[in-house]
Amino acid sequence: MGVFVGIRGWLECDDQQLAQVKEIVQADDADDTYSGGWAFPPRQYNFTNWVFYGAQIRAQSVDWFLDRLRSVARIPASDDDNDLITGLFFVSHEVDGMSEWQVRDGTVTIRAASQEYQFLDE
Repeated sequence: MGVFVGIRGWLECDDQQLAQVKEIVQADDADDTYSGGWAFPPRQYNFTNWVFYGAQIRAQSVDWFLDRLRSVARIPASDDDNDLITGLFFVSHEVDGMSEWQVRDGTVTIRAASQEYQFLDE
């Protein structure tokens, strides 16, 4: 059956960055089952846009997701404030446990998740 990994989290971005995130996600739509885990609220509010992801994927597909997330993280700032995309994902591996993926400063930083979030794996 294989090992599964639960990925759940969100991104924060501006309007122009949101359009680029959608392009990255849509490029995978026809080819990859797990691209269906992305969710874009039909109506965004105020000045921050939100993008969500949630799915249980096979462990061998984690690199695919991480590659997409790194592509998203590299999207340049599009305003005078130079705000890059930020986000947070909790990644729960059936064997290796939980990690925290922070999207900030144009990269994805991976570290062990705090014990406070272990309830998500129970």
